[in-house]
Amino acid sequence: MTQSQTNDGAGAGAVTTVEAVPPQPQPQQQSNEMVLHTGSLSFSSHMSREDEEMTRSALSAFRAKEDEIEKRRMEVRERIQAQLGRVEQETKRLSTIREELESMADPMRKEVSVVRKKIDSVNKELKPLGSTVQKKEREYKEALDSFNEKNREKVQLITKLMELVGESEKLRMIKLEELSKSIETV
Repeated sequence: MTQSQTNDGAGAGAVTTVEAVPPQPQPQQQSNEMVLHTGSLSFSSHMSREDEEMTRSALSAFRAKEDEIEKRRMEVRERIQAQLGRVEQETKRLSTIREELESMADPMRKEVSVVRKKIDSVNKELKPLGSTVQKKEREYKEALDSFNEKNREKVQLITKLMELVGESEKLRMIKLEELSKSIETV
């Protein structure tokens, strides 16, 4: 008796059992899918291509997400830089206004003092925010480097797995052919 497995591309295979006449030489593709009744099933080359395709798809999706993250990071950085530039310009403008107000004997001196204190307060808040941004960027870069390293390791392991599966299939096919020849001689 012979079992054959057919793969419909969705990961499910149907196994059928038929009475076999003495084995005759089969084309390479059919011999990849034929198995003896020993209970071991071999992977078809179609499954390897699907695995490669899934790996490529996952890698391209990862790269696209990585590019999107980098793009968003740069957008945030540009917005922060633009805002810091506006704050500096406003600080200079307010400083000029303050000097003009001080040169005049102005009854608005109290309001100017309040605004000056607010400017100083905002400047004090900006300094730690700038260092926090730099720290977060360093942490992001370190996490991204770590992620990329693990992903490279995964790709290497997948490649090794595919090599091992291919080698295993070759060895099983050789053993299958030897058993087939020994059956023919009996």
